[in-house]
Amino acid sequence: MDIDNWEVPKYDITELSEKRMKYCVCIPVINEGEKIKKQLDKIAPFSSIVDIIILDGGSTDGSLGLTYLRDKGVRTLLVKKDTGKLSAQLRMGFAYALNQGYEGIITVDGNNKDSVESIPLFTKKLEEGYDFVQGSRYVPGGREINTPLSRKIAIKLIHAPVISMIAGFHYTDTTNGFRAHSSKFLLDNQVRPFRSVFNTYELLAYLSVRSARLGYKIIEIPVERVYPIGKVPTKISPLRGNLLLMKILLELALKRYNPDALQRHGEGSRSL
Repeated sequence: MDIDNWEVPKYDITELSEKRMKYCVCIPVINEGEKIKKQLDKIAPFSSIVDIIILDGGSTDGSLGLTYLRDKGVRTLLVKKDTGKLSAQLRMGFAYALNQGYEGIITVDGNNKDSVESIPLFTKKLEEGYDFVQGSRYVPGGREINTPLSRKIAIKLIHAPVISMIAGFHYTDTTNGFRAHSSKFLLDNQVRPFRSVFNTYELLAYLSVRSARLGYKIIEIPVERVYPIGKVPTKISPLRGNLLLMKILLELALKRYNPDALQRHGEGSRSL
């Protein structure tokens, strides 16, 4: 892949230690307050098997103090200084991690909902040669707690079936951001994740589909996801979020995120 053509948001880098591991875990956050602190408390012991990288979307709540991050074993803090939401943060993190030479990248949300204790399962699957490892609360051994009914219905009846149909691989938990990716997959010129079209939440769905369509080795593994009791904290409004979800699924079905999408009709490029 030609890194000179990568479209990556502008960001600041603060490295708190040297690269030590072959795999890293990238944690996208923005104003997660005590949630990210509780999560880092749980994830700190795993700094012995993965390097920890924080992908900050521009937090203003003071939760990411450098002394604290260093004490918790965080290797690098990346702070986005550009437009975009989750997909932009992931492009930032992937670009940094690949340039650092990591062989695999785990991602997990920074809101303390996920079983970060499952990180060794992801590294094990990367060691076994899997290129895309999807965490799922809906496979044997997985667990969900307090999942809002509307989200459960959307995942089980809309998102997972549609993604599975487009991908040609049976997924059960396609909105779950707890995943692992091999560097080989992310660097494939037929994937090209470093494009500005991936700006909000498109990249999660796209990578699920593209990994399967290109024949990469994929597996779902059990994880736990816990929602707090009461009002669900979210940065996505229900109406706008659902409309965006449907738009992304439509674009995927029409293969508009594929690298050859703009050339297909003019040059007869093969679509996968």
